[in-house]
Amino acid sequence: MPTAIVTGSGGLVGSEAVRFLAAKGFTVVGIDNDMRKYFFGDEASTAWSISNLKSEITNYIHHAVDIRDTLALERLFAEYAGDITLITHTAGQPSHDWAAREPQTDFTINANGTLNLLEAARFHCPGAVFIFTSTNKVYGDRPNQLPLLESVNRWTIDFAHEYANGITETMPIDASTHSIMGVSKTAADLMVQEYGRYFGMKTACFRGGCLTGPGHSGAELHGFLAYLMKCCVIGREYQIFGYKGKQVRDNIHSADLIEAFWQFYQAPRAGEVYNIGGGVYSNVSILEAIALAEEITGKRMQRTYREQPRTGDHIWWVSGLDKFRTHYPEWHVARDIRVTMEEIYRAIVERA
Repeated sequence: MPTAIVTGSGGLVGSEAVRFLAAKGFTVVGIDNDMRKYFFGDEASTAWSISNLKSEITNYIHHAVDIRDTLALERLFAEYAGDITLITHTAGQPSHDWAAREPQTDFTINANGTLNLLEAARFHCPGAVFIFTSTNKVYGDRPNQLPLLESVNRWTIDFAHEYANGITETMPIDASTHSIMGVSKTAADLMVQEYGRYFGMKTACFRGGCLTGPGHSGAELHGFLAYLMKCCVIGREYQIFGYKGKQVRDNIHSADLIEAFWQFYQAPRAGEVYNIGGGVYSNVSILEAIALAEEITGKRMQRTYREQPRTGDHIWWVSGLDKFRTHYPEWHVARDIRVTMEEIYRAIVERA
């Protein structure tokens, strides 16, 4: 039976990957020490998700290992060695604001932790596919230099612009403000590419927009749609940071993202980079998301507005999906914003 390593296995994308791969017949080895609780507090803990995976999936093996612990990773990879055919690396510190509090912690998790995993894979299972959940933050705030147009509820871009169907991998990453987290993820992204090009490993960086879904333990500092919906459900005040609340994010359901990972696994390449997200099929502004949450819940959202945006935050991000869809034409975005938000709403109510 093939073995898959999934880091951040209790998180949104990690838990989706565990369930998907277990159903495909893999022995799934999960790595998650619930650092999300340390980052964002008790309500963001992945303990509930990890508990569910342990109890529901017979071919799931959990390890509460920190990816900064090179010796622990060495022992784990040595144990499974040649049986490992896939590493899905979803663990990381994901917040702009939190990274500025503890830059060294952020960097050692995102950059050094990724390097540790790459080295473990290179020595114990160099033929395995290595998929890294990167981020659109590698582009820093360069998307904010685009000629954006303001409409009633969102920012948009002229239909004639080269990025009208989404921002492609051609966008430069230099000369921009990335945020501390953006830099640590960029370092990891480049190293994953380098292990593909230099060592010939089957690696890919998926530079995600907003990753979302019902498995998200949303917190104010991370988890846009999940946290917004939670605020609407429980009556908590939601804070909007800058850009009149018209900033746009494409959102990809975690299940659609894992389908993309699976496509790559079946026909891998070396050192690839893909922008991935909801694209033109699934994107929303904060104002639009609030209106939709109110419609779904039947409740009025309590909200406040702060003029100062978050450092490095994007005004408009829609992922250009043409490159990935050219390489893997069977893949498509199956779930739009409404379907995704309805799933998130049901999950929040069920866990309450």
